[in-house]
Amino acid sequence: MLFIAAIATSLFSGIENAGFLWIGFFFVCAILFLGIEKLKGYAYSMMIFGSVAIAMYFPQYFIEYKDFKFSALIVPLIQVIMFGMGTSMSIKDFLGVVKMPKGVMIGVLCQFSIMPFIGFTLAKLSGFPPEIAAGMILIGCSPSGMASNVMAFLAKANLALSITVTSITTLLAPLVTPFLMGWLAGEFVAIDVVDMMFSIVKMVIIPIGAGLIFNYFLQGKSKWLDDLMPIISMAAIALILVIIVAAGRDSLLDIGPLLIVMVISHNLAGYVLGYWASRLFKLSEKDCRTIAIEVGMQNGGLASGIAKEMGKIATVGLAPAVFGPFMNVSGSILASYWHKKPIEGES
Repeated sequence: MLFIAAIATSLFSGIENAGFLWIGFFFVCAILFLGIEKLKGYAYSMMIFGSVAIAMYFPQYFIEYKDFKFSALIVPLIQVIMFGMGTSMSIKDFLGVVKMPKGVMIGVLCQFSIMPFIGFTLAKLSGFPPEIAAGMILIGCSPSGMASNVMAFLAKANLALSITVTSITTLLAPLVTPFLMGWLAGEFVAIDVVDMMFSIVKMVIIPIGAGLIFNYFLQGKSKWLDDLMPIISMAAIALILVIIVAAGRDSLLDIGPLLIVMVISHNLAGYVLGYWASRLFKLSEKDCRTIAIEVGMQNGGLASGIAKEMGKIATVGLAPAVFGPFMNVSGSILASYWHKKPIEGES
């Protein structure tokens, strides 16, 4: 009913008058999907779309309050997310390098080659203002995130390989991401490689290290935190997205449709090229699926934090803000498809 009302209002009164209906539709879907097994995986995506709708219709509430700019929350929120990632990690996550060296190496190489160069190509073709084009390269130069591990699990892919590749690419990000940005995005915006390196260390390495230490000393003694951190992380990602979309709303209204097309192309090309690059290196079907998901799904939160540290959240941060929601939807669909298509010889 909300969907029909939102469509009717958008058509006859203008989409600008259908805000509450669209927001209600997305959040009601998110709540209802949690109770339907086949749709449960899409509940978070609906929540993200609802968050985007709130930011698009009511941006004034998420930009500034009494001289406090909400963009100042982005880096602390990312640190909370990375701490949560650290609490869920252990030394076992890095043993995959020894157990599956070929798969890990190919996964890491694909992650830091395919997506950055696709992003660069799309940025050159887009005709966007330089800072917005640079954001497409930034999302490509970012490591994979924890969402890829969830999708690998749902797809019945190689979860151990997925976790290891995510862990390694995340720890390499302070070195590799600034280098790639300086090389590929330098013609679009000024890139201070050293400053970006320290920003990523602050946002990623320190909180993950703290999380690892916490996990080491309190492993098995803090189940409440294990249960709470994923919820906090999802809420933090949604809030980051709201802040970025609100800040860049005017630019999104100008170039939104083309940016969406470019982001969709970037994401889908990551899945396709990640899969076939793995096939080229003769990895198993299970590992090919894993690396396809790892390559196609990026850490949009980290990319947003880097954009904030660059002081360009409303421009460089736009592509990551669009990439994140679509990535969750496409990843869920792909994981569902592979879940229903068992690998030959496996149950």
